[in-house]
Amino acid sequence: MGPLVKKKKEVWERLELLAQGAKFDVSCASSGVTRNNKASFLGNASRFGICHTFTSDGRCISLLKVLLTNHCHNDCAYCVNRRSNDHPRTFLSPEELAYVTYQFYRRNYIEGLFLSSGIIRSADYTLEKMIDTVKILRRKYGFDGYIHLKILPGASEATIVEAIRWADRVSVNLELPTPQSLVKLAPEKNMKELLSIIELISKKIDEFRENPSGYNAKGGQSTQLIVGASPEPDLIILTLSQQLYKKYKLKRVYYSAYIPVNQDGRLPAVSHPPLLREHRLYQADWLIRFYGFTVDELLSPERPNLEEGLDPKLAWALRNLHYFPIDIMKASYHELLRVPGIGPTSAKRILNYRKHTSLSPESLKKLGVVIKRAKYFITINGKMIDQKAKVDSLQSFVFKPQPKMTQLELFF
Repeated sequence: MGPLVKKKKEVWERLELLAQGAKFDVSCASSGVTRNNKASFLGNASRFGICHTFTSDGRCISLLKVLLTNHCHNDCAYCVNRRSNDHPRTFLSPEELAYVTYQFYRRNYIEGLFLSSGIIRSADYTLEKMIDTVKILRRKYGFDGYIHLKILPGASEATIVEAIRWADRVSVNLELPTPQSLVKLAPEKNMKELLSIIELISKKIDEFRENPSGYNAKGGQSTQLIVGASPEPDLIILTLSQQLYKKYKLKRVYYSAYIPVNQDGRLPAVSHPPLLREHRLYQADWLIRFYGFTVDELLSPERPNLEEGLDPKLAWALRNLHYFPIDIMKASYHELLRVPGIGPTSAKRILNYRKHTSLSPESLKKLGVVIKRAKYFITINGKMIDQKAKVDSLQSFVFKPQPKMTQLELFF
């Protein structure tokens, strides 16, 4: 075996370890950036996003999601890479990681790079190495594809600004929704410092927005919250998310169901990750961002958690029966968005379609309305679609004990 083959094999083994160490970070998906490559450059950035996930149009997107190193001087209770864990540690140099990314892209294995890292020496030193990786990709290999950089807590403002200049999107993970839980489970981290980094990123992205040259994180920033590692209810989690969207203009808050990877007395004993709770939080988050709902409409101190058996929009509708039924021929866009089974796209189609002709159950289906949900809450010119579809009968059905899958089968 020649030295070149040995080197490739050794790099591949390190890459495998570092990819495993990055898999629990979910704060990467749609980039929101569309950019055709420059002359002589390699790769495009797509607004549909870059990650191992499915886009709204059904495409599966891939990216190289990897750590620069899984060494870390932090000892976060929930993290597989914490310093007290006894497992193999490794590192890829900026030159090695840039070369691997370039080769993967050339072979059409990936569409971009999500680069995070544990912290070695200092946050500044590590983030500078991450930036060096990106610069080699951009300058040496002419890579113009999507790059998401994780910002490391403790890095200086100058280093953070440099990271923003070279990335399409950046993120710093809050991980936990309150300062108390963060101090308990991640003692080296500080909520005030993390929020100040998010504020700095938001400010710099705004300043760079008018600059047509450079990458300047035009895809914005995101963050991640772990669900179930600490005792906070959904009300606290979604209130924080709502504030992040309003105050700091975050593109996404990602929710990650707590997966026990460490034995630690500070962590809850769980047999299964709270995946359904994670799903409900994403649905509620969607309502806040795109449907005009507020957290106060979905939750309250008396009812601090989302109902796992119902999607949040249907649960809200059943608690607000006085709002319904609404006439599909007269309702405003905002009113249409309140109807279970009607989303932003179908609501816009309804407004446009009814300008020219009357609607019918068949035409509503063609416009994307989920009739089996919406029929309980709407009329067409004052008439119910289905005379048997009374809201009261729906309410009694939903809250009556049913066979295990009936409710999910009915509404999804």
